[in-house]
Amino acid sequence: MRVKTGTVRRQKHKKVLQQTKGFWMTRHKRYKVAHEALMHAGQYAYNGRRIRRRDFRKLWIVRLNAALNPFNIKYSVFIKSLKDKKIELNRKILSEISIHDPDTFKSIVDSLK
Repeated sequence: MRVKTGTVRRQKHKKVLQQTKGFWMTRHKRYKVAHEALMHAGQYAYNGRRIRRRDFRKLWIVRLNAALNPFNIKYSVFIKSLKDKKIELNRKILSEISIHDPDTFKSIVDSLK
């Protein structure tokens, strides 16, 4: 006796077509095209999450460098001296402090000298 994959296949196809809702042209209508589009979309999303982290780190470094300009300290020297003094503040927090609380940032920089 032959086993047909009627309901299983239908569910699988429905799931893919539901996920591709809003895609252009046949990418949301036909299963084969939709499945391929969905696979690519997943890959782009995965890569995008890594790129976002990279971009934010760049932004924090640029902000810190700009905040350190008045103190005549280079970014690399600042980070090195933080590590040496065992001050464990990450770049995100440091950039937020430099924007929203300049007095605290000044005291951090002074503690390194």
